[in-house]
Amino acid sequence: MMAGGTLDLATQLRRAERRRKQRAVALTLPLLAFLVVFFLVPLASLLVRAVENPEVADALPRTGQVLAGWDRSSPPDAAAYAAVVADLSAIEDTAQAGVLARRLNSEVPGGRSLVMGTYRAVQSEDSGFKDLPAAQAKAKLIEQDARWEELPYWQAIAQNSSRWTPDYLLAALDFKRTPQGDIVRVPADEAAFSDILGRTFQMSAVVTFFCLLLAYPLAYWLSTLPERKANVMLILVLLPFWTSVLVRIAAWIVLLQNNGLVNRFFMWLGITDTPIPLLFNRVGVIIAMVHILLPFAILPLYSVMKSVPPNYLRAAISLGSAPFAAFVRVYLPQTYPGVAAGGLLVFITSIGYYVTPALLGGAGDQMLSYYVAQYTNVEVNWGMACALGGVLLTATLVLYSIYRKVSKAELSLG
Repeated sequence: MMAGGTLDLATQLRRAERRRKQRAVALTLPLLAFLVVFFLVPLASLLVRAVENPEVADALPRTGQVLAGWDRSSPPDAAAYAAVVADLSAIEDTAQAGVLARRLNSEVPGGRSLVMGTYRAVQSEDSGFKDLPAAQAKAKLIEQDARWEELPYWQAIAQNSSRWTPDYLLAALDFKRTPQGDIVRVPADEAAFSDILGRTFQMSAVVTFFCLLLAYPLAYWLSTLPERKANVMLILVLLPFWTSVLVRIAAWIVLLQNNGLVNRFFMWLGITDTPIPLLFNRVGVIIAMVHILLPFAILPLYSVMKSVPPNYLRAAISLGSAPFAAFVRVYLPQTYPGVAAGGLLVFITSIGYYVTPALLGGAGDQMLSYYVAQYTNVEVNWGMACALGGVLLTATLVLYSIYRKVSKAELSLG
């Protein structure tokens, strides 16, 4: 009887544990579904689009097949000209021709006018392009536009005939493929994205430094306050979260302009006789970004400092240590996790900033996100925009992995 009762009790406990796990899984399913649909799927689409190159492959499939074995150094065969005529004749939607023209124009200047002019000629009823032999199609194309004899246009078509290509990712790092397929660095006068990426990291590092410099003493002061006062002060710290970023940026424009309150204050103090340029340059961008991101540094520091027992510092002082030495050698090392977490949070958020540099900075102060928006909204080059976004994502993952390794090393040492 006892054995049976014990068995029944164990079975009931296992069933209760199983139900608890099932309930926990059921509660997390909506969040998992949300993350998959609205985070992982768009993220995967971004990474796929960064290596996808469908414009030429979809519009000129016959031409791509003919040029597959071309050496890309001598003029193509007449069959390639006939394939171009056949492919352009098969394009029924002018928008698809426009996408093709824009893609080739990004590779070779003049590609847009060449493709659109030839497309309109081929689509014309009385153009004489229909059912031409290969040799006559070549002569007719060259007669229509003499640029069809130039190798760069054919090399651009051949190079982009593959649907999957690393060209966008290479361009995001200032590399490119030669017509023969070799990967080389772009000339110095054409290289831009490596400087932009370096500028993004530099500005983010400066913002992170000033955020930590301001946040550390403020978080320490908050951690020493009674709980009720600390909660009130934390509400003031969180107050910027309840204000739109655009409103805060507009306020900084008012404050930092030549006739703004900051310059008036400096001139009233006699620090300067003329207004200091604080707007539409890097100084204004960093000031506004530090103001916006400061709470992201304060909160992790405060949570860590609150968990440090205050008697450690008092014990070190009572044992004869100077207050500053006790702070540096006893208290400061215990707050390193908060410094690392706050710095990482601010830095990762900074490298993706777009609105603040766009509104407060000059041409030389724009970060990588600005060019992602430029390629998305102006250039309509989704491949390049996704490649730049992939670079930002990779940088974020690398920083996070470094943080994980450092934090694990600190825990093992501790």
